[in-house]
Amino acid sequence: MAEAPATATTEVPHQPAGFPPFKTETYPAQLFWLAITFAALFVVMWRIVVPKVGGVLGDRKAKIEGDLLLAEAHKDAARRASDAYDSAIAAARQRALSAANDNRARINAEVDRAKAVADAEAAQAMAKAEERIAASRQDARAHVTNAAQNAAIAIVARLTGETVSPEDAAAAVRASQS
Repeated sequence: MAEAPATATTEVPHQPAGFPPFKTETYPAQLFWLAITFAALFVVMWRIVVPKVGGVLGDRKAKIEGDLLLAEAHKDAARRASDAYDSAIAAARQRALSAANDNRARINAEVDRAKAVADAEAAQAMAKAEERIAASRQDARAHVTNAAQNAAIAIVARLTGETVSPEDAAAAVRASQS
């Protein structure tokens, strides 16, 4: 057999240049691997990732609901504490008002008693003073009457030269007073 001449070259046969995904000759293989990859990723997402994310979301939702319930419980406790505080303040105010009214009534009663005692003492002192004044007036009248009788005796003696008896002078002074 005759041998064919051997031609050995190191050249690579010419291939069209360009971006491989845009080569139309590789579309069927690309679509096949796209479907396989999509199916694999879909199964991984569906079986592994989605349940984990759902679990995390469920845990977060449960934690948020628990925190909301706890906050509502704290809010109710704070409201009850505020109501208890308000009622304690109102009771303290009522006690203070009652104590103030009691003290006011007690002080007014003491003032009234002291005033009554002072009025009684003043009335008693005035009665004694009026008795002393009346006695002083009586004594002064007696002295004035006596002085008037002596003056009448002296006047008659000087004007007429006659002596008048003390009884006549007393009668004349009494007649002039009425």
